[in-house]
Amino acid sequence: MPGPLAGIRVLDLTTVLVGPYCTQVLAEMGAEVTKVEAPEGDVVRLIGPGRSPGMGCMFLTVNRGKRSIVLDLKRPEARQVLLRLARNADVLVTNIRPQAMARLGLDYPALRAENPRLVYASVLGYGQDGPYAPRPAYDDLMQGATTVAALNARVGDGRPGYVPLAMVDRITGLAAVGAINAALLARERGGEGQLVEVPMFETMLTFVLGDHLGGKVFDPPLDAGGYGRLLSPDRRPYRTRDGHVCTMIYNDRQWRSFCAAVGWQDLVATDPRFASHATRTEHIDEILAMLSEIFRERTTAEWLKLLAEADLPVTPVHDLESIFEDVHLQATGFFDTEEHPSEGRLTRMAVPLRFSGTPTGERAPAPRLGEQSEAILAEAGYGEAEIAALLQGGAVRQAD
Repeated sequence: MPGPLAGIRVLDLTTVLVGPYCTQVLAEMGAEVTKVEAPEGDVVRLIGPGRSPGMGCMFLTVNRGKRSIVLDLKRPEARQVLLRLARNADVLVTNIRPQAMARLGLDYPALRAENPRLVYASVLGYGQDGPYAPRPAYDDLMQGATTVAALNARVGDGRPGYVPLAMVDRITGLAAVGAINAALLARERGGEGQLVEVPMFETMLTFVLGDHLGGKVFDPPLDAGGYGRLLSPDRRPYRTRDGHVCTMIYNDRQWRSFCAAVGWQDLVATDPRFASHATRTEHIDEILAMLSEIFRERTTAEWLKLLAEADLPVTPVHDLESIFEDVHLQATGFFDTEEHPSEGRLTRMAVPLRFSGTPTGERAPAPRLGEQSEAILAEAGYGEAEIAALLQGGAVRQAD
């Protein structure tokens, strides 16, 4: 595949979402990603509706552009296959816990002995120098541990709640993409790879506390923490006469434009709460409550027109039906279809990244379990008799 990472070979020993999302983005940048799966396959193959076993909708959307080889890494022969593949790889990504990788003889020292230029990226639950190091981690746990669930309680009905998407997995996956690319750059300068550790807990906590550490930045603290605007009860899509609309009136120019558009011309000049960004932040609950009232006076269509004409940020509140009718996404071709060799016609999303000098190309459909096992072995130099022996012994499996 073309793209800025064309020629970079990635071994993907990841499952579920945090690791596969990372390697999906690497594939979107042009890397050649080989997904190494256990005989039972990535559990995400079983999530959501599908047309055939092991090809669920979530797997199809987060594993495009990859190839699949099945290795039973509990077998010594399969371990030798992986070590052989690693000799010509640039990156290995795993979210298997380090203790398990060590038991398999596939920890960083073992892989470095095979390939000193390898970037070995370990996506972890927790940093490995603390007491939580060996614990398993999932998105829900991380939302609770990093105060997301408690913050939702503050803006809701008092009960802790999760954000309805695997937010921590995807944020950590993107952090891993950045760390891997930085390590590849360092390798180009210094000649050797390195171990890269990306912990979900600490990565997500820096993400959350960047907004909500607040006065706890100071010693002693100046307040109890929390960003008032984000925690205001009226920070939500505004109810209109016939629906909802999203807008954010933020800086001084935007407030002047909004007040002029709705007949509040004297408000900025006479009401000290509107005098500056600082005073608006101090009185954010009152101000958002005022906005909530005025937005009920017009229809959604009227607000979309009025705010756009005033050059103010505005967007409709899409759901899982209307998003496909968004005029911008239609114009940019964000959604299109592909013909999957085994799953038929699928809706797919475009690669959102654009590179003027190294544009990305077409991605292959998500692979069936072990679809390219034989081809990958042949590329690694295994002969026909060796491949047959590995398949017959069960160390490697090929898709039916």
